[in-house]
Amino acid sequence: MSQKDHIRHNPNDIPGLDWGLRKQIQDKLDNKAKPVGSLGKLESLAMRVAMIQRTLTPALTNPVMLTVAADHGITAEGVSACPVEITWQQVLNFLNGGGGIGLFSRLYGLDLWVVDAGVNFDFPDHPKLINAKVSKGSNNFLYEPAMSMEQCMKAFNNGCHIVADFHEQGTNIIGFGEMGIGNTTPASALMSILCGIPVAECVGPGAGLDGEGVSHKTRVIEQAISKQGISGSAFDILARYGGYEIATIAGGMMEAAARRMVILVDGFITTSAMLVAQAMNKRVLDYSIFCHVSNEQGHRKMLEYLQVDPLLSFDLRLGEGTGAAMAYPMLQGAVAVLSEMTSFDEAQVINTSHIRMEIPAND
Repeated sequence: MSQKDHIRHNPNDIPGLDWGLRKQIQDKLDNKAKPVGSLGKLESLAMRVAMIQRTLTPALTNPVMLTVAADHGITAEGVSACPVEITWQQVLNFLNGGGGIGLFSRLYGLDLWVVDAGVNFDFPDHPKLINAKVSKGSNNFLYEPAMSMEQCMKAFNNGCHIVADFHEQGTNIIGFGEMGIGNTTPASALMSILCGIPVAECVGPGAGLDGEGVSHKTRVIEQAISKQGISGSAFDILARYGGYEIATIAGGMMEAAARRMVILVDGFITTSAMLVAQAMNKRVLDYSIFCHVSNEQGHRKMLEYLQVDPLLSFDLRLGEGTGAAMAYPMLQGAVAVLSEMTSFDEAQVINTSHIRMEIPAND
């Protein structure tokens, strides 16, 4: 069973950005009634969204937040300070509009959906719950692969199909978050292998481990990698050490990029899914906005490895998609600059776009 035959996407599926449009977008930004470059990162955001959408008048339509949930067999090794029951309890909380992601999605106008990718619980039907359960939790990857290749492919392709459905309903921007007790452990393992960084530099406290707990989690991951080995295939690495929510998010990211959607990347776990996706096709990064750098120690190094600049630095470490939701209003502002802000001509203000700001040299 070959990877190419069963994974929904191949390296040719994601289109490149139209770099020829860049000058037109920049000219439009520079002709707004303001000093050139004075809106800083907001202008860079506007440029990115306009290039993704191939237009000088970008718009964000039907924004969706997907919070993807799953359980993890590796929690049997005591790598989390929290009971595993919190996963399914929080899913129910989110479905009732609770939690950080329920609050911020409602506050900022994102349509929140919760995806059951592999929670060890039978949920009742709910209009905002997407049932994409592959299995009731991944395997304990200290002893065996977290997922079989077939299971991993199913989770990955589930993410593709979910995103495709939203795109066909008019969504052009989608955020990814996660919920899963113990999921900083697979994320740390994926980071260590895919970034080539020692495990000890990838592991953090997660939901509240003390120093000894962090050391124990580090040892567990190191032992697992020693037993399971390292493959040259990013997808195989995902199957050995990942989780159902991470695989589902990775597939969703690939589908979103293939459909020229804006991708909002949340924190440590979500970025681990991006590490897998970009290892399969680096073009996915062109469609991605990295919303914040979290307070989980490995996240900053992940972002440095990807050579990306996050929008926020608020010491968040909640997950769920909360950082992505908090960053969404910035994208709204960026798009409005290009599409709605008055130009020099419209405002009847003398055009100063030829004047470039200069920073005086230090004495």
